[in-house]
Amino acid sequence: MPVDWRGTRLVSCKDFPILVKFIFPQDKLSIQVHPDDAYAAAHEQAASGRGKTEMWHAVSAEPGASLLLGLKPGIEKKEFLDAMKQNRLEDAFQSHSVTAGDTFFVAAGTPHTIGPRMILCEVQEYSDLTYRVYDYGRVDGNGKPRELHIEKALEVMKFDAATPAKVRPLHLPGERVHKMLLAACSYFAAERWEFRATVQAESQRERFELFVILDGTGHIHWQGAPLAYQRGQCWFIPASLGNFSVQPERSTSLIRTFVPDLQRLCAELRQAAIPETQLAQSVFA
Repeated sequence: MPVDWRGTRLVSCKDFPILVKFIFPQDKLSIQVHPDDAYAAAHEQAASGRGKTEMWHAVSAEPGASLLLGLKPGIEKKEFLDAMKQNRLEDAFQSHSVTAGDTFFVAAGTPHTIGPRMILCEVQEYSDLTYRVYDYGRVDGNGKPRELHIEKALEVMKFDAATPAKVRPLHLPGERVHKMLLAACSYFAAERWEFRATVQAESQRERFELFVILDGTGHIHWQGAPLAYQRGQCWFIPASLGNFSVQPERSTSLIRTFVPDLQRLCAELRQAAIPETQLAQSVFA
């Protein structure tokens, strides 16, 4: 990716740093956990050597939708293994109901699984390292049980970590657009924008951004011809793009995500008069 696309602060980034996806679970996904960067660098060089921290934002959810994220207090390795042997592993997890607009932050080392009846937009560190712990008896295309990675999973699982429930978004200032900061960590920051009128924007010379369209239609205007957007698309905003505008035909909601400078981001939030009490309870990790 050319330097003028990726941005001045990401010049040394040899790979694309952010992965965005939509998840449409039709059944419970496997119970799994992801390693952090230190473990991946030491044990998974063949698979990029990067860990995986992620967040989920619920685009939609039907009544009764839920997910498992983090272990219940008091669940240590022994209790976890006992639950596996007794085929009641789900009982060791914290269960969270899901409604549209909810956001969950999933730090590396946090075991989890997603249930059906929801659509999630996931923003994550660019990695595909997954250690599967339990797969509900599913088999692969050859009729064999899918591979489990229990030993590695137990090595990276953070049994004593406190797991937040739904993270609290920070409401950001903005003209003609409702903005919320959903989550922020050293790997990514994600905002949700909602608007019905034209939004004027400018790319950041230090970084590229991604616009993920959750709903609505319209056009993106820049130096070239206007480009039509619709829900489900992901738009790459090069660092060198300059001024542009997003003009909706239908009310639009999108996720704007980028690799942040956390120190600078915190300073900007304080300058925007975000109360310290909200920052202390916010979505930073």
